[in-house]
Amino acid sequence: MSDTPESHIRYLGGESGHRGFFGGTASKTRMILLTVFIAGGMAGMVSGLGLPALIVAVAGVGITMLTTARTHRGTVLERRRKRARARARKRLGTDEFVPYEVGAWDQLQEAILRGTKTEKQVAERAALKMRANPDGADGMGWLQYASNMPGIAWHAPIGEQPYLSVAFSVSGQLRGMETAAALTRAANAWGKFLARRAAPSSLIRNVQTLTRILPPDSARQQQWVKTRLEPVQESWTAEQRASFEAQKLSYDEVIRKSSANAMVQRHYVVVSWPLTQQFTDGAGKYGPGRDAWRALMAGQIQATELGLNEARMGDVQALTAKQTTALMLHQQNPHLPIDLTRNVDPLLSGIASRDEFSAHIVDGVDPTSLVMTEDGPVSPPVTWWHRTAAIHGENLAVAGRSPLWCLDLLIGRELTFVRSVSFHLHLVPAGQAKAKARADVVRDLAGVLADQQKGRLISDDSTTRMSAAQRRSADLAAGSHHHGVDWIGFVTISAPTRADLGHASRQLEEACGTGLGIEHLDWQDSFQSAASGTTWPLGRGLRPAGATLATRALNRLAGRTDKEAIS
Repeated sequence: MSDTPESHIRYLGGESGHRGFFGGTASKTRMILLTVFIAGGMAGMVSGLGLPALIVAVAGVGITMLTTARTHRGTVLERRRKRARARARKRLGTDEFVPYEVGAWDQLQEAILRGTKTEKQVAERAALKMRANPDGADGMGWLQYASNMPGIAWHAPIGEQPYLSVAFSVSGQLRGMETAAALTRAANAWGKFLARRAAPSSLIRNVQTLTRILPPDSARQQQWVKTRLEPVQESWTAEQRASFEAQKLSYDEVIRKSSANAMVQRHYVVVSWPLTQQFTDGAGKYGPGRDAWRALMAGQIQATELGLNEARMGDVQALTAKQTTALMLHQQNPHLPIDLTRNVDPLLSGIASRDEFSAHIVDGVDPTSLVMTEDGPVSPPVTWWHRTAAIHGENLAVAGRSPLWCLDLLIGRELTFVRSVSFHLHLVPAGQAKAKARADVVRDLAGVLADQQKGRLISDDSTTRMSAAQRRSADLAAGSHHHGVDWIGFVTISAPTRADLGHASRQLEEACGTGLGIEHLDWQDSFQSAASGTTWPLGRGLRPAGATLATRALNRLAGRTDKEAIS
């Protein structure tokens, strides 16, 4: 794959977001604090406070610059915020999750109403732990969860825009050894799939790619052997019986050795439809109520399946609600088979868990094995530790990357732990993306020219931001049929013990730093249970950049669709 065509090398990294009004990419927290201290100092001087006001303002500016300075471990303010959040969650009892049960909930409410003071306190704390959904799937329900039909999840997370999502299983674009030409066709096909759904007329706004890396399941091979084994004959001699048993043991050894230290990938694509006025207007053409939503989504799902087939994604299938929930349960407890849907209830998507500062800990059982107890055979209890990290564009080393730049993360031989890798893409129409790119180029060029005129050394950060903005502007040139995108990546690693999770964390950091050029992994500590949802098939994890004032004005002018129109 070293002969990847130069035209499909893309430069990623060094771009930390769009510029503010005064240029630069400083955090909003820093800008707000600096504004408060500077304005407060000026107001104090005007009101006659004199030198004390000036001293307080200067000290505040200095402390703000120190506490918001970016380091390889984040800022001081971010670290203090994480510790404060962890303490608050532990104090309130929301660091634990217990799946909702009607009987248990009624008992807690009875104790809260009629119990003693101690019983009320205990019941109130237990009630905070009991929730319908785990933190990673907060506010999730179903618009459609019937059997043998695509599962349409309905999300209404607190503080976010409601949206619908559908997960699709795909076999992937590349199978085994492929030529550079096949890689080029695959990259072009995926780009066209995204571009066709980024237009302002499209109802789709977010696309999530998800790859689950897990040990191979040999159950199908074992079932194949079991159905094809010759039955034991009574006429066999003792030597024939011994040879037969030896052959069975030999095949079991072949399966065991071939699957040792091996990992397989399962690929998914999750598409999200925000519940905007445009969506409800489109659904109104099909009639009133939620049935109109389902009718609209049926056409959208069919079109998305066709688009994924055209994008060379292999075998494409929309997951049912049971299949989507089974995948979520497997990601919480990898001992649960990923395709086991027989006993899955789409309304029960969480397993009892608890949080530490750097881990999401799930307590479950292993249904694939049995142990004998006094009460008979039972499934043994198991515990899984999960940790999630974010991959930001600003933490990528600026370099040319081929479509296979994440290969070491997906199939790296040194990474032997279970993990999920997810990238979230927010599709931005070309006009809006082009306006932001041009504004960034102008502000960066102005900053570089100002430094040159004043005889200052031009920093690498300035030139890096300028070159990234220029590349984005060139990609969005008229006639290119390209659109913009905001993106973020997440990796969730899983291990059976705390020590194994720490070892896996160090392995992941080393692999990302040396093989992928990721200079810093942003571990989502202090809210790991919620962060786990970023790698579930839910389309969560990305807050898109706000639209510009001009874009919002144009959307206002566009108005709603005409009721008299056919479509």
